[in-house]
Amino acid sequence: MMLVVLGNTEISTIPGISVAGATPELTKLTPPADAEYLFYEKPKIIDAIPVTPEGHPTPAIITKAAKELVDFPIVIVRGGTYLAPLVPHVHISDVVGRDFRREKALPEVEKIIENAKLFGEQLSKLNLREIVIGESTPGGTTTAQAVLWALGYDARTSSAAPSNPQSLKEQVIMEGFKRAGIEKGGFADEPLKALEEFGDPMMATVIGLSQGFKGNVVLAGGTQMLAIAALLKAKGEDLSRFMIATTKWVVNDESSTFKKTAKDIGIIYYYAELDFSKSRFKGLQDYERGYVKEGVGAGGAVWLAVKKGFTAEDVAKKVDELYERLMEIGGKG
Repeated sequence: MMLVVLGNTEISTIPGISVAGATPELTKLTPPADAEYLFYEKPKIIDAIPVTPEGHPTPAIITKAAKELVDFPIVIVRGGTYLAPLVPHVHISDVVGRDFRREKALPEVEKIIENAKLFGEQLSKLNLREIVIGESTPGGTTTAQAVLWALGYDARTSSAAPSNPQSLKEQVIMEGFKRAGIEKGGFADEPLKALEEFGDPMMATVIGLSQGFKGNVVLAGGTQMLAIAALLKAKGEDLSRFMIATTKWVVNDESSTFKKTAKDIGIIYYYAELDFSKSRFKGLQDYERGYVKEGVGAGGAVWLAVKKGFTAEDVAKKVDELYERLMEIGGKG
């Protein structure tokens, strides 16, 4: 089973910090639109699939491709978004992460974790050996880096843009640290405090799900999942039942510290060897130039497809077909 946790943070509306939407304001709609696209030809909440400002398609197209090949079940989980997706989903919270430069990001963190934990416990009763948890959270790499820094990791998170706005992220994070009155590592022994001050509702939801579910957990995402792994470790969780599934674009991103940070945390990872260089479409070819990279559980969806005997090439071919379908129905954006 695959879960896709939706989350929003006010951080995504800071100009230049996120390209997970055509404009900063449209990032508010990206999570529910991603969820809807997994089930329909295009989203219902907006009239096109979510794209970057340059028009590159959401990584949900990869997850949808793997789902069409394998037909694995997907459950949408609303961790905390501005709007609910127009698909059946599990409601954990409608609380959006605040701008941590001005106030605590997530005062309701314990309630969100408890709700998600309860759902995770119910999933355990289905006798599932493994669940895959993906996410859609614009601005989430900045909240993830803030949490990692607060826990004491010298980490740089990735970006959906080829030019990682690392200096802007660091400026925003340091403003948040100044408000909270801490320096790097200030909450090394207080993971919930790090999450409350700088996190987002997706993180809290995945923490709760992971604690409630007793089987193996695949954290399907990039550097955001490193922050979740670091939080779980700081809370005393044994990471031997966890792994991260991501894409080669995240692992090979020299502007981030994915490999080093994964080693520092002590979590293993798989990465999908997707290759869009031979795609017929520039929007997909540009993934090879550093655009988008990961999201909506893309790496985890490929992981599930590979386990069922498909190859990364099979998934890439299906992605091309889906993109062509989008263009035919006018959903290019």
